[in-house]
Amino acid sequence: MGQKVNPVGFRTGVMVTWKSRWYASKQDFASLLIEDHKIRDFIKNHPQKSQYRHAGIDKIEIERTRDEVKVVLHVARPGLIIGKKGQEIELLQSELQDLIGRRVNLKIEEISRPELQAQLVAEDIGEQLRKRASFRRTIKRSMEQTMEAGAKGIKIQLAGRLGGAEMARREKQISGSIPLSTLRAKIDYGFYEAKTPQGHIGIQVWVNQGFFRGDEDDGDDAETGQASQKPKRTYKR
Repeated sequence: MGQKVNPVGFRTGVMVTWKSRWYASKQDFASLLIEDHKIRDFIKNHPQKSQYRHAGIDKIEIERTRDEVKVVLHVARPGLIIGKKGQEIELLQSELQDLIGRRVNLKIEEISRPELQAQLVAEDIGEQLRKRASFRRTIKRSMEQTMEAGAKGIKIQLAGRLGGAEMARREKQISGSIPLSTLRAKIDYGFYEAKTPQGHIGIQVWVNQGFFRGDEDDGDDAETGQASQKPKRTYKR
């Protein structure tokens, strides 16, 4: 029986940094951990703003100081969150402050190559499956887009009632190399659950972005000639 390890958790603390960066005493740790979950869940599944789901939020990083909570959103389409003249981001910041009762400093970083982010690839496949697209055609197109963007390899696995079949099954496709046990390899992992009329379909995506170099913990591998060289734009108040 094969044992699978989450590639992000496997490298956290060794090659990549934590998504929540703060220290707390034993008494406060549990409540702050729940607070982090509330922040991420509120932004990803906002009760009124459905456009947040289409903004392409890859990850949400949280840092805490004594005075404030710093929330960094890595987004593919930042315009949907910022809004006209920054009105939407001001509103979101005040909503987060009301939610947790602390001062929040919200910052947005643009993702230049969303095709290389496993979570965004998984969510894109899920949206296509919800629109009743053919799962094989969807997988093939996603793999081609990721490899053209400069990835070294990609693996996609779907599980559920694929194509409306009566019995659930699992299908996977691999392109390029995916060295899951190599710590130096920059493997990104994403999971999404597509809610289709026939049932839920689980989507797992592994993307090989190359190798870590020096002290660079995050970002796409610039060794690939096809990767964009322009710097990330940062939006901050």
